Amino acid sequence: MKTHRVPLNDGTTIPQLGFGVLFVPDGETEDVVGTALDVGYRHIDTAQLYHNEAGVGRALARSGLPREELYVTTKLHNGYHEPARATASLSESLDRLGLDHVDLFLIHWPLPTLYNGD
Repeated sequence: MKTHRVPLNDGTTIPQLGFGVLFVPDGETEDVVGTALDVGYRHIDTAQLYHNEAGVGRALARSGLPREELYVTTKLHNGYHEPARATASLSESLDRLGLDHVDLFLIHWPLPTLYNGD
């Protein structure tokens, strides 16, 4: 499967089709993501809230695919929006994923009332 890539404003591209792992238990994530990579997916979408970043990381490592062929998205848990907590939280995600960077790190959903509208 060759996935079309969509250009982004910063000059990078994102695979148009991604594989999300919401509701995939961590113990099954390595095999599920491994199968997705085997059939051609190159964009994997996870989140801290899904509690399966470690399984995604194991699948990525096991795949043997070059990092530049992969696009990894994860999302910041909602209790960590403040800058220092977000930075530490990203570092923890990178450790679980076994990566030195993710391609896209999103706020899972904004909660401005939780942080005085900031």
